[in-house]
Amino acid sequence: MDPRYQEIVAALEIYFDGLYHSDTKRLARVFHPQAIYACATDGTLTYHTMASYFPIVDARPAPASRNEKRADRIVSIQFAGPVTAIATVNCAIGPKAFTDLLTFVKLDGRWQIMSKVFHFDLRPEAA
Repeated sequence: MDPRYQEIVAALEIYFDGLYHSDTKRLARVFHPQAIYACATDGTLTYHTMASYFPIVDARPAPASRNEKRADRIVSIQFAGPVTAIATVNCAIGPKAFTDLLTFVKLDGRWQIMSKVFHFDLRPEAA
């Protein structure tokens, strides 16, 4: 197996844990400082830089604090070259189920998320 695959999986574990614990210190280990965050599920563009996204994460109650069941899943990892990859993942926070498209670049010896573009649906138990 390509060793890059396990490196991306390790980065995704940090990502999932960071979201579940609302821990921006963990998330900062996997997001590039210039990464973007975008969604258009509701028909308007939600867009953030890490400087505006991390305070949102810091302010929300952690799913872990509510003992929410985790729904983390890696759907796919594809490599576009030696230092570029895209991961499609699923997770859930509160009433929303997310599909995240995460673009990774390998810089400074580690895989970092450069963009997070996502879609969400209300979970059946929340509808």
